[in-house]
Amino acid sequence: MDGSHLPRRTLRSAAELIGEGLVPAGAGEAIETVARRYAVAITPAMAELIEHAADPIARQFVPDAAELTTTPDERADPIGDHAWSPVKGIVHRYPDRVLLKPTHACAVYCRFCFRREMVGPGAESLDAAELTTALDYIRAKPEIWEVILTGGDPLILSPRRLAEIVQALDAIPHLGVIRLHTRVPVVDPARVGDELVAALKSDKAVYVVLHANHPRELTDTALVACRRIIDAGIPMLSQTVLLKGVNDTAETLEALFRGFVRHRIKPYYLHHADLAPGTSHFRTTIAEGQGLMRQLRGRVSGLCQPEYVLDIPGGHGKVPIGPNYLDGDNVTDWRGNRHAYDQAAATKAL
Repeated sequence: MDGSHLPRRTLRSAAELIGEGLVPAGAGEAIETVARRYAVAITPAMAELIEHAADPIARQFVPDAAELTTTPDERADPIGDHAWSPVKGIVHRYPDRVLLKPTHACAVYCRFCFRREMVGPGAESLDAAELTTALDYIRAKPEIWEVILTGGDPLILSPRRLAEIVQALDAIPHLGVIRLHTRVPVVDPARVGDELVAALKSDKAVYVVLHANHPRELTDTALVACRRIIDAGIPMLSQTVLLKGVNDTAETLEALFRGFVRHRIKPYYLHHADLAPGTSHFRTTIAEGQGLMRQLRGRVSGLCQPEYVLDIPGGHGKVPIGPNYLDGDNVTDWRGNRHAYDQAAATKAL
């Protein structure tokens, strides 16, 4: 966008998007239809980055009429959260960890979101009684070692409320790790002040996982926000969604993952896009994703390598789907050349 005219507040309607030049006037009716079904929010920090309608930042946040097309394989709950929710706000898919979703609101709403049917400004957050019930569930399950705060975005909570949740989790003896998944340091970096960082203080290990998909999201202000978290002793990881037209080239992913590592953020997951309604225009094939991971194997340091994963539709869990380099007694290197490796001979001494 033209830096001389930037929005001062989050954009939420077709009229506001048209007014800022992010959507052509003739598309207003279709965009309003999308906005009635799926939440829309573009923060000033993200609007400032948009250069034209087809750029990778616009593609992530500006609603598109293509979202009104739902394919037969798409699902309202693509990774099966509901099937594993014993009480409101908890998803207990794996024995040793749970998701805790205190809010379903976000600072921005990604057009490819796998929870797009559940999140939005009017979506339910946990009230005091519901939060108590969710925490009691965690307290009663000694096998739970890790709690992942998600939603929605937990960093849109007030520092006071966030601190109350972290302190409650800190007091549960069998927990070892508190993890928070967020986009806030990138999309609304001004939120990450001293009070919010202090709210994350815990005797448990606390990790913050940053969601960013394109190297241009790592602005100077975003990196200052991340540095506040990291300098407070809180390690940061990253998660990225592989998106057609946003980051589906080796060059873009290389720049993104190097950008993370340069600023002490460890790439963690590269997600294959989920089967959320109205998102088929974002999905690559798994073979394309595997090809990109093969290219990255030789292009960037091991520190820059995330795990390429798929959440199996229906709630069956997350699995790695990266390329396989071993085929019998042959190993393929990052250049695609095959080499003999006699497994039987290599293990005879054992």
